[in-house]
Amino acid sequence: MECFVRTNNNPLGGQFQALTVAQAQAVRTTSLSVAPRRGKEPPVSSESTGATAPPELLALRASIDNLDAALVHLLAERFRCTRAVGALKARMDLPPADPAREAVQITRLRDLATESGLDPEFAEKFLALIIDEVIHHHLHARDDAQA
Repeated sequence: MECFVRTNNNPLGGQFQALTVAQAQAVRTTSLSVAPRRGKEPPVSSESTGATAPPELLALRASIDNLDAALVHLLAERFRCTRAVGALKARMDLPPADPAREAVQITRLRDLATESGLDPEFAEKFLALIIDEVIHHHLHARDDAQA
């Protein structure tokens, strides 16, 4: 079983390394303040249940936390780019939505999802949520440009 940990402080740098759970237990991840676990120390208490969690579970959770942080940073960067697109569309009097581009993106992401072992239906729903938010931003940019 592998975990993914960020190996530097740049959340957008793509600097993730696949480690075994044992290796991940010995690494101090940059997005967590938990000290690395070594040796035969007793498991740390789980905050959500109050029960003790085995080191393997803690390592997997650390990996998930790092991936979640990367997703948030990537989404923030994506929305910075799409806000710039919205401002450009507003200046050029282009429509906020582009159904032809959206269809191409949906097909592309479904293919990527399939190649990656992710459910393409989920990928499409996720992209639809993002596109809805982008269009919302573009509508605001258009309204601001017209004001």
